[in-house]
Amino acid sequence: MNLSGRGVALSIAASGLFALVPGYVRLLEPLDGLQVFAQRVLWSLPAVLLLVTLMRQWPLLLAACARVRREPWLFASLPLAALLMGIQWALFVWAPLAGRMLEVSLGYFLLPLAMVLAGRVFYGERLRPLQRLAVACALLGVAHELWLTQAFSWVVLVTALGYPPYFMLRRWMRLDALSGFVFEMLFMAPVAIWLVLQWGPADLFSQAPQLWWLLPGLALLSSLAFAAMMAASRLLPLGLFGILSYVEPVLLFLVALVFLGEQFNSAQWLTYIPIWLAVLLVGWDSTRLLLKQARQGRLSE
Repeated sequence: MNLSGRGVALSIAASGLFALVPGYVRLLEPLDGLQVFAQRVLWSLPAVLLLVTLMRQWPLLLAACARVRREPWLFASLPLAALLMGIQWALFVWAPLAGRMLEVSLGYFLLPLAMVLAGRVFYGERLRPLQRLAVACALLGVAHELWLTQAFSWVVLVTALGYPPYFMLRRWMRLDALSGFVFEMLFMAPVAIWLVLQWGPADLFSQAPQLWWLLPGLALLSSLAFAAMMAASRLLPLGLFGILSYVEPVLLFLVALVFLGEQFNSAQWLTYIPIWLAVLLVGWDSTRLLLKQARQGRLSE
């Protein structure tokens, strides 16, 4: 298998592993969403440091630590990045327990469009014709949801609108993905410890001894998904990597319906179909651009 083939396989594997998390969370009784979040942070920190070791990224991480010591504004931005990521982590493990995973999947479907709009508003990036059409289709879906429910779900809004500020901040910070992730985990850890000490069930592991292996399993699952995503991002062109990221919300939608048993109102088809069409248009546009760049690259050789 060539590099691109391995990259595609790793990207799809990462989406599949991330899509397993909502179902896995259901196994973690008696923990509620906040406690699952706290335990996930605490168990994931050693798993991520092991990942740094296996990927031989310690020199990169140490260089990032030196930058953080030298640049006060970079250090000051880390708690904000951890807060933005922590909100998404908490929402992702709370939603399946609250029966709100379909709304999270809708937020992930809207996320590429939110990123396109953020690029236009904050970076002056021009929208190509298919991107403009995609935004119009997504707005139709949003308008129908507003008409249907008289309010847009806060879960959808936090999922779709919470990531662009995070990615913009990470872009400004110029930290590699793994080092930035380690710093975010370190800043989330005190909050996680406080949640466990203040609100965690007494004698948790006596009540549910299976958590001794289920919680490390959650950390391993998350870390493997992150590692696969990181490897895919290095092997694939950015455009193709972006297109393949649409696999995850499709899988989350199916998991919510088939495995979590969430109810889908038939009236919501008029919300989802325009948004899915928008995602297809963005994917098609990205594919055309990617193929054009590949042809130009071959001609220039």
